[in-house]
Amino acid sequence: MVIEHADFEGVERLSAVLGADILSTFDNPDLVKLGTCEMVDEIMIGEDKLVRFSQCAEGRACTIVLRGASSHLLDEAERSLHDALCVLTQTVKNRAVIHGGGFSEVSMADSVDSLARTVPGKKALAIEAFARALRRLPIIIADNGGYDSAELIS
Repeated sequence: MVIEHADFEGVERLSAVLGADILSTFDNPDLVKLGTCEMVDEIMIGEDKLVRFSQCAEGRACTIVLRGASSHLLDEAERSLHDALCVLTQTVKNRAVIHGGGFSEVSMADSVDSLARTVPGKKALAIEAFARALRRLPIIIADNGGYDSAELIS
């Protein structure tokens, strides 16, 4: 398959997925690495026609189609998706993981509570208050994210 006048966004990704070379001219077809895929078809998403390449040779990419009622909503969805993909990429690249779900805050609160037991007087009360504040952080983050913190914590 040859795509002539491929001036669309993502031609480099398509070339990588199909395992093909990008050429400016097709003068020497013997020296060209052609891409392959099992199926090419045209699909409709809403009112738009798209060309779908399925079961590609390299198979290392996919397309996510975002649709929404307004451009503002689509921009926000795109930013959220980008953030999620960046987190996923960093997680795959760097295997060191910090446990989520408030683990670090509760662990720090336990250590601060241990310290409060060794400190005499009013300072112990202030240290205990700081430990309680640390324990509240996961609840506040869950509430701000729109989750039911009572269900998550219990």
